[in-house]
This record gives sequence, structure tokens and C-alpha cells, in this order.
Amino acid sequence: MIAGASQNSTITFVQPDGTQQDVQARAGGSLMEAALRANVRGIDAKCRGNCACVTCHVYIDPDWQTVVGPPAALEESMLDFAEDVDNRSRLSCQVLVDRFCHGLIVHVPAEQRVLGL
Repeated sequence: MIAGASQNSTITFVQPDGTQQDVQARAGGSLMEAALRANVRGIDAKCRGNCACVTCHVYIDPDWQTVVGPPAALEESMLDFAEDVDNRSRLSCQVLVDRFCHGLIVHVPAEQRVLGL
């Protein structure tokens, strides 16, 4: 077993109005899965984590970008379809949680674009 693999991390999701929701995320799972389990408002995840829509678009707090890393090529191409993309943008289905994510701050955008799903 990988050290820390069974640990949960607390992730803070911040809504556009500043409301914060702390969520327990399982190591090895995605931010999207944690958000759906906790009913985080604004994370629709229409494709359920298949990187085929952009309804799980989030903004990673700048202090955490090196921890979660950059998007892979497929994710980056999908982000072209999201609303208000910037250098903090990620698809939460593609961000895997590990022990280093404890305390991660994730901002939910004001709206999600739906791609015909």
C-alpha cells in the first residue's frame, strides 16, 4: 500500500458568493467524486467523470496548482468548451486526490456550460 493512500483529505469548495463547504475526499478518488458525494452546488458532472463534458469545471486556488499539477492534453482540449476558463481552470473529474491535497481550496464557477449531454 502506498503511504497515505488510505487517508482522507479535507477539500474546501468555495462558491461564487464566498460560501465555503468542507468536504472529505478519499485518496485515489477525484475532486468530482468528492463533490458529488457531498452535494457541492455547481458541480453537475453530467458525464460522470469521463472527461466528455465540462460540467465539473473548477478553479484551483493558485497556491495549490503545483500540488495538483497541470491538465493533461485531453482535459486541456475539453477546457476549450468551458465558461470563463483561466490559468486556474481544471476539470474536477481529472484531479485525483492524494495525501498532499489536505486543505486544498477549489473555487466553483458561477455557471457550467452543458455540451449536449
